[in-house]
Amino acid sequence: MARKNLSALKRVRQSRKRAVRNRAWKSTIKTLVKKVEAAVAAKDKEAAETSLKAAIKAIDKAASKGIIHSNTASRKISRLMKKVYSAFKSEAA
Repeated sequence: MARKNLSALKRVRQSRKRAVRNRAWKSTIKTLVKKVEAAVAAKDKEAAETSLKAAIKAIDKAASKGIIHSNTASRKISRLMKKVYSAFKSEAA
């Protein structure tokens, strides 16, 4: 009887460990996105571009690990890039 529960207990341990890891990644992504948005709001082009690069890297990595869906990653990256480049479009021209 106890033999059947061993695999269920292991799955619970694994899912808890993965949940903690996924939460950490998602928190990191949210923080990096906020940094990009703050740099755009402050009209700091260099900071916006460097934080955008870091955010894109983290989002892509999370998508490759299966933490977020690839379409979600693409959507987040697209929206971030649109914010950055539309904010500084007039300076580039």
